[in-house]
Amino acid sequence: MTDTQTFEPDGRAIPFAVEGEGPVSLVLLSERDLGADGLGVISHYLVEEAGFHVVRVDTRADSDSLDERVQDVAAVIDHLGLDHTWIGGHGAGGTVARAFAASHHERVNGLLLLGVEDQDIPLAPIMPVLIIQGTDDETTPPVNGERLQSTAPERASVKTVDGAGHLFPLTHPIQTAFIIEEYLDWD
Repeated sequence: MTDTQTFEPDGRAIPFAVEGEGPVSLVLLSERDLGADGLGVISHYLVEEAGFHVVRVDTRADSDSLDERVQDVAAVIDHLGLDHTWIGGHGAGGTVARAFAASHHERVNGLLLLGVEDQDIPLAPIMPVLIIQGTDDETTPPVNGERLQSTAPERASVKTVDGAGHLFPLTHPIQTAFIIEEYLDWD
């Protein structure tokens, strides 16, 4: 298990974990109620099997807004000295990743969304986007990912995890990690 660290800019206690030292950096943001370990198995796989550098940023207990979460992610990325990274997340974490990419597109190599929320946040320009959806997800149904993909079909791809519900990163972590690895292998 990876130890969680805490970064405290301006008195904000932002929990995060860092794994691996590979050439591909990926910042992952989990669903609010799952915590940073919600994507732990995926992270471990990407580090051990694919040689990625993965940073998982958790949600502060007192963070209520999307803007605050985006600021927290930016603070951790700055703290770690990451100039360019892939960023992604599950559910609400993916929404934060979309918002971060939209406001910091010059720092993002690409976007990874696991279970797309129905939010009015356009995709940042130019960058590639991987959308992964559980076919049986009732919380963030596949139609959300398909709708978002249709706004940038030339650079957004949709992959599915058959028979998986909203918690597919927990119930199907290796299959999810493999999809990510295969997609980022072209990068």
